[in-house]
Amino acid sequence: MSELATNNLGERPKALLLMGPTASGKTDLALALAERMPLEIISVDSALVYRGMDIGSAKPNAEELAAVPHHLIDIRDPAEPYSAADFVRDAEALAADIVSRGKLPLFAGGTMLYFKALLEGLADMPPADPQVRAQIEALATAEGWPEVHRQLALVDPESAQRIHPNHSQRLSRALEVYKVSGVTMSEWRHKQHEQGGGGFFDRYQLCQLAIGPRDRSLLHRRIEQRYNAMIEAGLLEEVRALHRRGDLHIDLPSIRAVGYRQLWQHLEGQLTLTDAIEKAIVATRQLAKRQLTWLRAWPELNWIYIDKDDGQLLTKAEIIQQAMGFISGMDI
Repeated sequence: MSELATNNLGERPKALLLMGPTASGKTDLALALAERMPLEIISVDSALVYRGMDIGSAKPNAEELAAVPHHLIDIRDPAEPYSAADFVRDAEALAADIVSRGKLPLFAGGTMLYFKALLEGLADMPPADPQVRAQIEALATAEGWPEVHRQLALVDPESAQRIHPNHSQRLSRALEVYKVSGVTMSEWRHKQHEQGGGGFFDRYQLCQLAIGPRDRSLLHRRIEQRYNAMIEAGLLEEVRALHRRGDLHIDLPSIRAVGYRQLWQHLEGQLTLTDAIEKAIVATRQLAKRQLTWLRAWPELNWIYIDKDDGQLLTKAEIIQQAMGFISGMDI
């Protein structure tokens, strides 16, 4: 087995984590690291799992996918939800398999909930119940998601305070957990915490990297430029193909993805194309802000900044040098 996977018999295997806000350069850095180390990339992205959603998710192209083994990309139809629990199950199995072959797993992406679930473990909550979920969605259709939020607040005020009234997926799941089990999601999470989690922190030696700019305005410009480039590359046609299927709708996690939801609303006649593009860019910037909020509180994180104090951008070589310095310094 490679020394990258483990040093001495009995030591915990090693893994790399590369996270950061959207449009920060994670994919480019992951591919560059793969040129220098025997690793395989495990995607930590809730949109990349879906087939047919390539442009708007900034999915690696065919050449990039062929250059290094990638996992958890194109594994679901957009009609099939993919949860954090699904991710943890799949990621755990993949990491073990990669290590067994003497390679290093590199978890790369921007879905912070997936990272948190992987590292800290998930409470053993009840599985999804399609019938109960359908009842909740019917309530939302008839009276709106704020009413679902109100009902959640009556039984689980802690979760209701944590979840925005418009965040339909999380609201639905929290109320579903209570209706199925009679135990609130907050109680499940407290139980998990008392039991000590049981995630990757306990079983792997980790080098945690984050990439992003010091200047928030730089990230905003990159987001706008990238989304406009996606439109030019045919994102609207990609969304139109999904819309034509007839079995997809805006309440699915896939279609709610930032950048897709707004174009879907345009195709439904709710927004002009100009408004949809503007709202998508704003929503992507808001996503980046939430990602940065998560990352500021992340423990043991090594930051790789893509810009200097004077505003100058680092070269690709300088970014790679920073990353390799952190990795070497942690004996991985």
